[in-house]
Amino acid sequence: MTETQTVTDPNAKSDTALRIRYRIRFAKEGLLRWIGHNDLIRLWERIIRRAELPVSMSQGFHRRPRMSFPSALALGVVALDEVIDLDLCEEFAAEVLFSRLEADQQPGLRINSVQKLPVGSPKAQLASSDYSIDVPEGIDVDQVQRKLTRLLAEDHVTFERKGKTVRTLIATEIPRLELTNNRLEFTLVSKDGASIRPDNLLELLDASDWPQQGATMTRERVHLQQDYAPSSEGDDTFFSTTHS
Repeated sequence: MTETQTVTDPNAKSDTALRIRYRIRFAKEGLLRWIGHNDLIRLWERIIRRAELPVSMSQGFHRRPRMSFPSALALGVVALDEVIDLDLCEEFAAEVLFSRLEADQQPGLRINSVQKLPVGSPKAQLASSDYSIDVPEGIDVDQVQRKLTRLLAEDHVTFERKGKTVRTLIATEIPRLELTNNRLEFTLVSKDGASIRPDNLLELLDASDWPQQGATMTRERVHLQQDYAPSSEGDDTFFSTTHS
């Protein structure tokens, strides 16, 4: 039995020797932005399988690769710097793992970086997300700015979700909200319980129909509660597309 069969066979013994966590940052663009989160999970499972990676498997009858995403992405949103944490039971240099994943050449998926995390590192947890969306043609930009200014002057806002009222503090949960060169840019902070989402913010600005008018939402980057700076030059625990 090959190594790949061992880790993907549901009857195989659980891997207890090694469980090494790698953090992968990637972009999801083009037509791939129209697949949902569950389909994205299945896509990554196929990529891992094709790359013949010795992935650590969960326990139980329905064993799955140990991988996690800090935040699901809404359908139709372009993502430039998403995160997936992947547990392997074999150690790889970051550049080697990067090359294996990049070789899949999945349309719309771009690998940005691979980082081996320190032993005992917790799974990625979302702290905040940076977004942008262009103002559609024909929209009065000055009017958008006035609505934005009024919103920023508020202490808090409320909106309904699944029959419950969600309260959002403007200063702490929307720390960045600005209109620059006809582009709305904002940062949304994640919190325990219900957090404000991009569609909620557009609704508060009377801009819910912007996507229907051709505007594409982009998640520029996700920020994590605990992240790790790349190691010193020459270390094999980090590799990215900008690696010198």
